[in-house]
Amino acid sequence: MFSRGGLKRQMSVDGDDGKAVEGPDSPTSVGWTRAKKMCLFGDPGKLFALEAGGVLGPIEVEYETYGELSPEKDNAVVVCHALTGDAHAAGWDEDPSGPLREYRKKKPGWWDTIIGPGKAVDTGKFFVVCANVPGSCYGSSGPSSVNPATGEHYGTTFPVVTVGDWAKIQLAVLDRLGINDVWGVIGGSMGGQIALELALSTPGRVKNLMILSAGHRLTIQGLAFNAVGRNAIMSDPAFRDGHYYDGERPLRGLSVARMLAQITYLSEESMDHKFGRRLRGKSVPDFTLTGIEFEMESYLNHQASSFVRRFDPNSYLYLTRAMDYYDAAVRHGEGDLTRAMEKIDSRVLVVSFSSDWLFPPELCKEMVLALCKARKPVSYVNIPSRYGHDAFLVETAVVERLVGSFFAVPDARARG
Repeated sequence: MFSRGGLKRQMSVDGDDGKAVEGPDSPTSVGWTRAKKMCLFGDPGKLFALEAGGVLGPIEVEYETYGELSPEKDNAVVVCHALTGDAHAAGWDEDPSGPLREYRKKKPGWWDTIIGPGKAVDTGKFFVVCANVPGSCYGSSGPSSVNPATGEHYGTTFPVVTVGDWAKIQLAVLDRLGINDVWGVIGGSMGGQIALELALSTPGRVKNLMILSAGHRLTIQGLAFNAVGRNAIMSDPAFRDGHYYDGERPLRGLSVARMLAQITYLSEESMDHKFGRRLRGKSVPDFTLTGIEFEMESYLNHQASSFVRRFDPNSYLYLTRAMDYYDAAVRHGEGDLTRAMEKIDSRVLVVSFSSDWLFPPELCKEMVLALCKARKPVSYVNIPSRYGHDAFLVETAVVERLVGSFFAVPDARARG
């Protein structure tokens, strides 16, 4: 067992933002990791029935695990990734041929500050499972995968998937690993939706549920931004109804979609603090319609350029649409959120951030109030932050304290 106070972290430098991060040899890092593959529903007689209709199989799922599963198999923590996340939540990717190698080689997993020996999700205590959702392009079956029935990429013939489908796939992964009850499930943004659905759809199987920067549904504005992003992709001449894998990809459309989404991840305060109205490398504007004039434009352009090198446009369509469809009140309470929350049999912590306008505090409070009315054990924290929706990934110190405290509750208290 590691003691947090007694560890000295070995640091390296992140090439993207200059921040110090742990190296793979740090005693608080899970070290070098390699993704695993699991094939589910490969039997023709036992294909996966999709909520939107039809069946799918076989389904390949990429996942990573950290720590050791206890003999009683009662120490599992499921980590659910966000929209453009993957199974590589912690440690350093050792696979030189992985699709994200260039992106990963300078930085550890997307939640490495939270997961590891002695960290908030302590891999000295917990067995952590993070699986990539089907529909993504990061190792699990999705539109960029080859359809075994045709020998060609699925493209938009890949069936529509839902958050409910993802929860069932997560459960199938746990079943294959021999895990029934899990100590905890945690997720932010889209991952928060999956975490919530896991707890709602399998009462009693999840002891502790932690949701960050997410609610029981998207806001109307969230739906609108997703719709514009998808239309940007589908309007790109290279889209070709989603069957573009043998030629040019619709990267212009995906670039615009990413720029738009990036704005929703920030806040007015964070953008003003980081960029303001500063011009890019000049004191007076060039008065051009097509060039980059402001620092904010340069930032959005950089984010888009980096994103299109690693993400599939079709996957963006599928994942955002799944987020749109999710409404826990409709799925589990016939439109009544309190009735839906009555199905929760977990201890719950909901965390929102003051400047998040994708999943604003008001939306999170609505879910918390429903949990209170349903007489469920729930705690709620609204963290003052200028970082907008991205705060659950940026405000590492406060998130680490909350996660560590929540998952450190003794088993007897958690069951009480």
